Amino acid sequence: MNQELQPLSIIYNQKSGFHAAQQDEVYERLMTFWTRYGFEIQVFELNARNDFDAMMETVLLRHQQSEKTGVIVAAGGDGTLNAVAKKLMHTDIPMGIIPLGTFNYVARVLEIPIDIFKAAEVIATGTYREVHIATLNDQIYLNNASLGLYPFFIKKRETFNRLFGRFPLHAYTSALDVLLREHQSLKLSISIDEKKYPVKTPLIFFGNNQLQLCDMKLRIAECAANGKLAGVLVAKNDRLSLLRMLFQFVQGKIDQASDVYSFCAEHIQVESKKKKLTVALDGEIVELETPLNFAVKKSALKVMVPHVITPV
Repeated sequence: MNQELQPLSIIYNQKSGFHAAQQDEVYERLMTFWTRYGFEIQVFELNARNDFDAMMETVLLRHQQSEKTGVIVAAGGDGTLNAVAKKLMHTDIPMGIIPLGTFNYVARVLEIPIDIFKAAEVIATGTYREVHIATLNDQIYLNNASLGLYPFFIKKRETFNRLFGRFPLHAYTSALDVLLREHQSLKLSISIDEKKYPVKTPLIFFGNNQLQLCDMKLRIAECAANGKLAGVLVAKNDRLSLLRMLFQFVQGKIDQASDVYSFCAEHIQVESKKKKLTVALDGEIVELETPLNFAVKKSALKVMVPHVITPV
């Protein structure tokens, strides 16, 4: 590598269309722009055929062997950002973000522009900021983790997205569809900073992005902003109560619901008689062995941001 150049590696999700034929003009414009700023660019595709771990080993080695650290760019939705961020935690290599998702909460909370070219400018001319990362066993979540009905919401939303295209409205229509069809609860034991509580709940939601929690009108948004675990638990399981809760959520009054409880903690453990639980992590569905251990790694990831942003 030319000693005067710094490496820029782009990890893009094949589903995002970042390198699709119809985006050739956009793609070439980005490459030309970054080249002018002294970057040597390589592009890596994230898809089901590739071994992601092996690919990231190659990417990390490229940057570690360079005299200049450079930037590793995640181009895609929050699931793509999650996968790349997990590999960059506790390294000196900053992550750049090209937001191509539906809600783009990670980019928005860091005041990274949603416009692709303005986001590219932040990567080239901005500064890095250390951000907190929430962990769950050996996984991470940048936005949220959830158990119970919420993973069903995600699956139904993806079905709607495939059939009708990606629209924010599907977050609500999928939730309504699931609530009308599904009727189940989890029997768990939850330890919140060492205090244990037996619970029976259809849904637990853990948030790590204060902007998303603010959009949900939840008081615990400040908790996430301060690097703590923010959680919401639904206590009632009957369909009428759940539909009422959804209606209050749409109205921005979920924190006022009598059967919804929020909490803030440094560490949370969820125990179950089941050996595995289905969990939604930043929109991706995974099966994790119990117990589930939640924590926050403070200032664990460097992200390229504009020079002047509000505190996170």
